Amino acid sequence: MTFLITGATGFLGRRLVDLLLSEGHSVAYLARKRSTSLDPRAAFHLWTHRAQMLLELKAVPTCDAVIHLAGESITQRWTNEAKTRIRESRVLLTRDLVDGIGQLQHKPGVLISASAIGYYGNRGDEVLTEESGPGKGFLADLCVRWEEEADRARQFGLRVVKMRTGIVLGEDGGALKKMLPPFRMGLGGRLGSGRQWMSWIHREDLLRMIMWTATAPNVAGVLNGTAPAPVTNAQFTQELAHAIRKPAFIPAPRLALRLVLGEMSEMLFDSIRAIPAAAEQQGFRFNFRDLQAALAAIPRIAD
Repeated sequence: MTFLITGATGFLGRRLVDLLLSEGHSVAYLARKRSTSLDPRAAFHLWTHRAQMLLELKAVPTCDAVIHLAGESITQRWTNEAKTRIRESRVLLTRDLVDGIGQLQHKPGVLISASAIGYYGNRGDEVLTEESGPGKGFLADLCVRWEEEADRARQFGLRVVKMRTGIVLGEDGGALKKMLPPFRMGLGGRLGSGRQWMSWIHREDLLRMIMWTATAPNVAGVLNGTAPAPVTNAQFTQELAHAIRKPAFIPAPRLALRLVLGEMSEMLFDSIRAIPAAAEQQGFRFNFRDLQAALAAIPRIAD
């Protein structure tokens, strides 16, 4: 198959390119500049500005699948300006990508578009499947609009999959890159009470799910990109501390994080207990179902 990827230089995208190439697929990526960190077999295509989307898409050879991972990082202070950038990088960019695809003479068969479990909002102990409705707040509203734009590709005959991703665990990036430094110094601990649920997934399982989705013609709609066994923040803290052989007994108070991170800190205390019901019902099998095994499989985590 031939894949076109946005966000190929990110934490997920870099590894996805390697996996696709290793399995004999052809890969092209849209970016502002050629990446020196990506395998040179991946074909670079310039993506400079939203207004140039159609022109730049037309320069890409015919592809079978588009994997849309691009988007500005959520983990920053949510000033008004930052919220605008985050919305534009997801909602408007997805709109322009879909509009561009719609005008291509030879269209791909599937669009796999990133979303997030932030769609569900803060839901306490409620078990959340792909059938659960949206929550409230900035992230929930963002995800609803983001997914609506991706869904428009169906009118052009594409199969559309929206991947609501949880906390992605892997080496050299993602959530662990921010968590590990304080834990390694013995300063880790639960967030607040630690009772909030964390829905996580090992990066390799998420990438396998994306690749499986691209080749499974009957899979469409929403998939929760999460492992089958979410844990509470207190449980996550305990398992991470055990994996790196460090104590973790200093809780992070909510007020202090609010002062440092602003509104974005609320995301850390949202309880989202999402399970991958749709993926498992349709035959996807996880390599890392429990957190202990997932952490143990991440290279150099205990260094």
